[in-house]
Amino acid sequence: MSADHAPPGSRQSSKVAFASLIGTTVEWYDFYIYGTAAALVFPKLFFPEFSPGAGLLAALSTYAVGFAARPLGGIVFGHYGDRVGRKKMLVISLLAMGLGTLAMGLVPGFAEIGILAPILIVALRFVQGVAVGGEWGGAVLMAVEHAPPGKAGWYGSWPQVGSPLGLVLSTAAFSAVSVLPDEDFLSWGWRVPFLASAVLIIVGLVVRLRLMESPVFAQMQSAGDTARLPVRDALAKHPGSVLGAAGAFIVINTVFYLVTVLGLSWATSHLGIPRGTFLAAVLVAAVIMCGTVPLFGALSDRVGRRPVFAAGAILVAVFAFPLFWLIETMSTPLLFLGVIVIMGIGHPLMYGPQAALYSEMFPPALRYSGASLGYQLGGMLGGLVPLVASALLISYDNASWPMAALLAVTAVISLLSLLTVRARYADHTGVDHTAGEVTP
Repeated sequence: MSADHAPPGSRQSSKVAFASLIGTTVEWYDFYIYGTAAALVFPKLFFPEFSPGAGLLAALSTYAVGFAARPLGGIVFGHYGDRVGRKKMLVISLLAMGLGTLAMGLVPGFAEIGILAPILIVALRFVQGVAVGGEWGGAVLMAVEHAPPGKAGWYGSWPQVGSPLGLVLSTAAFSAVSVLPDEDFLSWGWRVPFLASAVLIIVGLVVRLRLMESPVFAQMQSAGDTARLPVRDALAKHPGSVLGAAGAFIVINTVFYLVTVLGLSWATSHLGIPRGTFLAAVLVAAVIMCGTVPLFGALSDRVGRRPVFAAGAILVAVFAFPLFWLIETMSTPLLFLGVIVIMGIGHPLMYGPQAALYSEMFPPALRYSGASLGYQLGGMLGGLVPLVASALLISYDNASWPMAALLAVTAVISLLSLLTVRARYADHTGVDHTAGEVTP
């Protein structure tokens, strides 16, 4: 095997995992700044003729387009990721995400170009969705397939940290511009985080272009073992794994976006909690996640993927109603406590082991396609929950219980889906990950 496709070792594994982390951080930063803008800016800027509630619902509908596009990204990038390589797809997905985000920051408002403004936003959000739909599978596979024996959970969690780290950067960016007077914030301040992503894109591209291809894919390619139609084969041969992965992921997305998008809008507009206070709580929780995601990923290397994941789903189900009760107290310490428990502990218990778990569910030749399909279908369903919850908020006069009930229900659905998941396939180390358990 050539030096460009060296077998995994701890130094090389760390280098690849760190490079995957940088790339996913850029991708998620771009994806998340849209969510914050959809909650704080877009109802006024792109849907000014709507009532506040209807404007929020319309803005979140454009937000949901990104989730609807994610399975398409998983299909397209999964096919080529299993056919021509993981690395190439990572570079293309980063470029697509970056260009779409930059363009978003330049779109004039409804007052300047009328209905064309929300149409452009929807189109660019679709591009973002396709890009992030193809991103995740390649990033985590590069880390997992380079990992030393018994360390897939630890190394696979590194690109997962890109999600909370991207949230830290996006929240910090919006926190910085949110101190502007409302007139300046709405006219130009909100655009700064979008345009600033150009710097991150350049950094991410430089790092990704230096990555080595996955040794697992390199072996398959040299042996001629790549699948001709990997997406079709994944659906035909492993439908239960795809559906189980999708169901298990629903609550992860629900937690994240119900708090960071709809929760943010509801708490600031209905309860009157200062925008900066809620963003600060999210920021602290995201910083904590940067530590707890790899912690729980490493824990899954010792006790198994499913027990760790299940603990997170149970915590979310139990804490769903207390979360919103704590927010409704309007006490800053209790608000921070609620957001930190649900996002800093509950979410990472599931997100940490997820990369290794999903990778181990599919044979190497179908791994990019199968893992991406499961992840993105679940992501699409979970991403639509805040839209449903926002409609319920309008119907029930901003009562919090519909949001809490939806969160609890999705946690139960994910827990039941997890029970159907079996990680059957040996990785490049030859270790058989049976029933979600691994050999330390």
